[in-house]
Amino acid sequence: MNTQLQQTLLAGGCFWCLEAVFDQVRGVTDVVSGYTGGKRPNPSYEQVCSGATGHAEVVSVTFDPSVIPFNDILHIFFTIHDPTTLNRQGADVGTQYRSAIFYTSAEQQTEAKNVIAELTAEKLFANPIVTQLTPLETFYAAEDYHQEYFARNPEQGYCQFVVAPKVSKFRQKFAHYLKGDS
Repeated sequence: MNTQLQQTLLAGGCFWCLEAVFDQVRGVTDVVSGYTGGKRPNPSYEQVCSGATGHAEVVSVTFDPSVIPFNDILHIFFTIHDPTTLNRQGADVGTQYRSAIFYTSAEQQTEAKNVIAELTAEKLFANPIVTQLTPLETFYAAEDYHQEYFARNPEQGYCQFVVAPKVSKFRQKFAHYLKGDS
């Protein structure tokens, strides 16, 4: 079977959390932390953290839709972050921590709208979903020390108290999507 891989970029606060989860998802072939959605070319982490570049912290998720459909990628995404807080995830505040889906096709845009409508109808969240839907323009990979951060620093405080609970929530709710080596 010759399936075409797809890519999407997801912003849900700190990219370390999203990367740690999507690294464990069966059918995901690559996860890269980085930046998109702003105006400054090749921004640094410090520049993005200032909030002045307009970029969001994102993960680029490459996946095989014959193994994990985009719809399920989105359900995992909405489970591991709060899509109802504008420009904020927990203690992380600023536009760089916004909830956003940077889609790569009209089909992804439609599917994202449908999932948001479904979650809204289910009244899964007490407040409205504020996740932005934006076409992907340019993605910039984050600095090397951000890649695989949770895997390399599991004892670090932020990883223990913020990242690990999100990984645990994913593993409990989506055990059927765990990679065999996770």
